[in-house]
Amino acid sequence: MTKTTLNLIAAACENMGIGANGTLPWKLKKEMAYFTTMTTKVMDEKKINAVIMGRRTWDGIPDSYRPLHKRVNIVLTHHVDNVKAKVPDGVVVVPGLDEAISYIEGREDIESTWVIGGSLIYKAAMEHKNCGKIYLTEIQKSFDCDTFFPNIDKQQFHLVDEEEIPGERQLEGDISYFFRVYKKL
Repeated sequence: MTKTTLNLIAAACENMGIGANGTLPWKLKKEMAYFTTMTTKVMDEKKINAVIMGRRTWDGIPDSYRPLHKRVNIVLTHHVDNVKAKVPDGVVVVPGLDEAISYIEGREDIESTWVIGGSLIYKAAMEHKNCGKIYLTEIQKSFDCDTFFPNIDKQQFHLVDEEEIPGERQLEGDISYFFRVYKKL
């Protein structure tokens, strides 16, 4: 059985904000396309990726995009039975990160695992022994947010270059951003 590596993916503005009122505080089509590509791309066409999220992140995904297509959607919540009753068939609902990892490791068809929020789930994943990399889009602007990405401990995570990740500044409208990858040591 292979160990499941947790990759975190998020976009955060200058104050590390990642959300406001249950939604993204910005509209960045290219950045959203990057998220979709990263979380769906597989080397083996017979496999699929998993996305792990908290219940509020699930609730924040517009209905037309839920569940996230071509990915195994796993929702973490303390209220498993309540949430299970409300999500479509095929969406996995478990009480915690370890249960999500056990579920993934019990399947043969999952290639990569992506943690997609929110704050508490990101924090738990960053502290988890299976944490691999953080794919963080660093937005060069401040937004009013009520949800934040956890502090990245630079003693534990180092900035790395990934071949397939563009290193140059991205620009959409009046918002510029960088795709960064931090690898856990």
